[in-house]
Amino acid sequence: QVQLVESGGGSVQAGGSLTLTCVASKYTGNTNFMGWFRQAPGREREEVAHISFSGNGAFHTGSGKGRFTISRDNAKNTIYLRMNDLRPEDTAIYYCAAGRVSGEWFRRLSPDEVHYWGQGTQVTVSS
Repeated sequence: QVQLVESGGGSVQAGGSLTLTCVASKYTGNTNFMGWFRQAPGREREEVAHISFSGNGAFHTGSGKGRFTISRDNAKNTIYLRMNDLRPEDTAIYYCAAGRVSGEWFRRLSPDEVHYWGQGTQVTVSS
């Protein structure tokens, strides 16, 4: 069982920054990516970014492109999501995820491709 523990959420004003952290257990199972998804109230869960275990395959999706950066530290089994220029529409619960990508790597992933989820961390951006 892969365990994922997030931290770093909070409340900020628009234009502010936050860094989310996800620490993974050493056992990675049959997974080849880790990443971040988010779910706003009344909306479906959507991918924000994912990254390969080597760190070379980073992909950012949607409105986070250009503002959010995913990175990893393999020595610490940890991934990060640096979020700059936050907007009220970024308000959501952010989930760390691990799973397996089949086929095209550089595309938005579906929640169905996630094998393991963290418990989620709330990010609230006020205007």
